[in-house]
Amino acid sequence: MIPFSLGEWLLADMQQSVSKAAPGALRRYRSVYEGIRKAILSRRMSAGIRLPSSRALAEELGVSRNTVVAAFDQLLAEGYVTAATGSGTYVSDIGRGENIRPKPVRLHRGPALSARGRRIVAAPGGNTHEIQPFVPGMDDFSVFPSKIWQRLQNKYWRESPPELLDYAAAGGYQPLRRTIANYLSISRSVRVAAEQVLITAGTQQSLHLCAQLLASPGELAWVEDPGYWAARKVFEACDLTLRPIAVDAEGIHPAAADLATSPRLIYVTPSHHYPTSAVMSLPRRQGLLDLAAGKGAWILEDDYDSEFRYSGRPLSSLQGLDSHDCVIYLGTFSKILYPGIKLGYLVVPADLAESFKTSLYDTQRPGQVMLQAALADFIEQGHFATHVRKVRQVYGERRESLVRVLQSILGRHAKLSKEASGMHLVIELPDAASDLHIAAEAAKQGLVVRALSSYYLGQPQRRGLVVGYAYVPTERIQHFGSLLGNIVKKALR
Repeated sequence: MIPFSLGEWLLADMQQSVSKAAPGALRRYRSVYEGIRKAILSRRMSAGIRLPSSRALAEELGVSRNTVVAAFDQLLAEGYVTAATGSGTYVSDIGRGENIRPKPVRLHRGPALSARGRRIVAAPGGNTHEIQPFVPGMDDFSVFPSKIWQRLQNKYWRESPPELLDYAAAGGYQPLRRTIANYLSISRSVRVAAEQVLITAGTQQSLHLCAQLLASPGELAWVEDPGYWAARKVFEACDLTLRPIAVDAEGIHPAAADLATSPRLIYVTPSHHYPTSAVMSLPRRQGLLDLAAGKGAWILEDDYDSEFRYSGRPLSSLQGLDSHDCVIYLGTFSKILYPGIKLGYLVVPADLAESFKTSLYDTQRPGQVMLQAALADFIEQGHFATHVRKVRQVYGERRESLVRVLQSILGRHAKLSKEASGMHLVIELPDAASDLHIAAEAAKQGLVVRALSSYYLGQPQRRGLVVGYAYVPTERIQHFGSLLGNIVKKALR
């Protein structure tokens, strides 16, 4: 039994829902989802409690049953509830993060900025190729609605307002920052105001800014292993000491020896790990947040392709669970629109916003305000949402086609990553196989795949091939997929 009226609780909570900016149907779904989620996280609903049926709850709330079913499905996907056929829906035992939670949690972060960061903001100067089949991380920019984009840009170029031809002060073009804040709040459950958003020249600049401001040379950065090589390059360029942390099916998983260290930065890709595609579980997320708070660390959450989830809704962000203000959220438009747009964004805690804006302006002199203005219109006029729906369908079809081709050729000889999201999949190979050799053989046939072992900073623990499918035309998947499958099959013999 639930020790209070869930319906009454939700009706009261829906009056103050954070999703009021969303369209009606989406607002109702988000309100139900967020209300139940809040009750679970606050322990108002404890593990094992059975939720009302979707029909009964819908009648009590005065909403459609589909709205409640959608909310239940999202809670199930994110691990807040479990469902048993014929038995009902129950609150999960979400725990507090297995063995990675320091006990007790103590907040002792110390100075927010590094010594170098404090020097940068002390005297502010202004406040006011890889286009080949299967290359990982490459989106199909031929799908981008270039005519609409050209029209939006032309409007501003015809007018050429002087303020749009200047450097981008104050963190970027205000209407775009406001639009991004609204989008992230609704789609990713990010807790954000426009003042916390900074427009950057992409993920690399975002990471560099975080490393410069939040860590001093020699300080420790935890990085996923295997992990995103370009992030490691940024940290190395900032003279940080890197510690590879193992990743399993539930995400980053520090061992006892790792827990004995004190990182300043923890870089993670929790919604779709790069490159293994693992999704960080809810207990692992909460444990990581507690760990960061206890050790005085900053978590850098790189949500690089969260829009591309082909079954269910996009997962909520790690930042949305953060009650310690220790997560900095990174996103990019290069994976959604086209690579050369080179626009990304950071969401930082409110007390760091001014320092980050000062540093971005003083050290980078950011620009592209005209581009930012066009992007703001592109999102506000609905073109962005339309484009995301289109490419999500296209990439989903390509993934499904590639999986079908590879499975028909490889059979039991190799496994494919199961997570239906992102722009790449992994062909998992036996430990005795040389993924570097197979990748080299594929390159001879004009196919660019990456060896999974090359993504490790430490000793490789797994072998496989990271295969991007977004850029390959749908009608060519059969041809290129068969070619790759036969190369792998021949090598495994």
